[in-house]
Amino acid sequence: MVATVRRVVVNALDDVVIEEVPQRDPGPGEARVRTSVVGICGSDLHAACGRHPFIELPYRPGHEVVGVVEAVGAGVEDCWVGTRVAVEPNLACGHCPQCRDGRYNICRELLVLGCQTPGGLADSFTVAADRLVALPDDLDDRHAVLIEPLATPVHTVRRAVETVGDLAGRPVVVIGAGPIGLFVLLAARHAGARVVVADLLESKRARAERLGAAGTFDPAAADAIGTARRALGGPAAVVFDCVSRESSVAQAVELVDKGGAVMVVGVADGAVPVPLGLIQDRELALIGSLMYVRRDFTAAADLLASGSVPVDEIISAAFDLRDSADAFTASSDPENVKILVTVGPAASGAEVRHD
Repeated sequence: MVATVRRVVVNALDDVVIEEVPQRDPGPGEARVRTSVVGICGSDLHAACGRHPFIELPYRPGHEVVGVVEAVGAGVEDCWVGTRVAVEPNLACGHCPQCRDGRYNICRELLVLGCQTPGGLADSFTVAADRLVALPDDLDDRHAVLIEPLATPVHTVRRAVETVGDLAGRPVVVIGAGPIGLFVLLAARHAGARVVVADLLESKRARAERLGAAGTFDPAAADAIGTARRALGGPAAVVFDCVSRESSVAQAVELVDKGGAVMVVGVADGAVPVPLGLIQDRELALIGSLMYVRRDFTAAADLLASGSVPVDEIISAAFDLRDSADAFTASSDPENVKILVTVGPAASGAEVRHD
C-alpha cells in the first residue's frame, strides 16, 4: 500500500479543506520533513481572500514551518535524519545575477514553499535540504516557528541601517501593528531605535506599547502627523510601511526626514500612487523589502533564543491540523496576532478530499 499524508488546500477563506495525497519520497538533494507546527501568515490570509498578487487560488499553504527530518534523498548526509529544523522557504534558482550576488530573496525565478509550491501545512513535505536550518534544543517549537516571520523584519531593518546608518537612539515609525509590524517594532528596538507605531485599532496600539513602542497614534486621526512628530520629537529617520496602501505611503513620506528612507514591507494589492514630487525634492529613499536571506534568518533565530521576543504576546491560539479551517477563520480576526497549526496523527472529523 502507498503511504498517504494529509495536506491542507485553500480554495477561499471559507473553503479550507484537507486532501489526502501519496507521501513523497525525497529526491536527490531533498529531505522529507515531518511537520510539527506551522504559522499562518498575513500573506496566507490575503491569498485566501484572493488579494495576494503572487499567490493563485487554490494553494497549499505552510511556509512558516518547524518539523523533524524523517528521510533524505541522494546526496544529503544521513545525519540530518532525526534533526529538528526550521525551513527557509525561499526557493531560488542559484544562478541568476541576484543569486550570484547573495540576494537570492529577489531571485529572478523565485518560488516560495507554501505559496507557489505545496507547503508544510501537511503531515509531511519535501524540500531542498539546503533550505533546512537545524534548531538548538533550547529553542522550543513556539519560538522556532516565529523565526520565519521575524526574519523579514530583521531583513528590512538591516537594509534601513545600510541606507541611513546606525539607528541607535534615532526615531522611526512603523505603520501597521499586525504581526509583521510588531516584529518590525521588535527588530528596530533591537537595533536601538526609538519606535512609534501607527494602527487604526486601539487594541493593537496598546499591544505595540506593551512590546516597547515609545508611542502610538491613529493614522486616520485629523492630527495624525502632528501627534506622531510630537511623539518622535521631530521627523523620522526611517518609516516602515507594513500596510502599503496609498494613504500609508503618503503618510510615510510626510513623516520621514529629508534624506531618510521609507521601507515598503507590506504587500500591496496592486498599483499604488506615490508622492513622487516629495520623494525627489527631499531625496528620500523608497525601498522595497522582500523576505530575507540566511543571515537574516539566523539573526532572527538568535533574537528569539535571547528571550527578547514575548511569545505569549504574539501567539494568539493554536489549532490541530484537522481544524485548519478554523485556524484561517481565527487569523482573519484583527485582534489575533499569530495563529499556529499543530500537526499530529490523523484524527476523525476532518474533511478529507482524495486526489
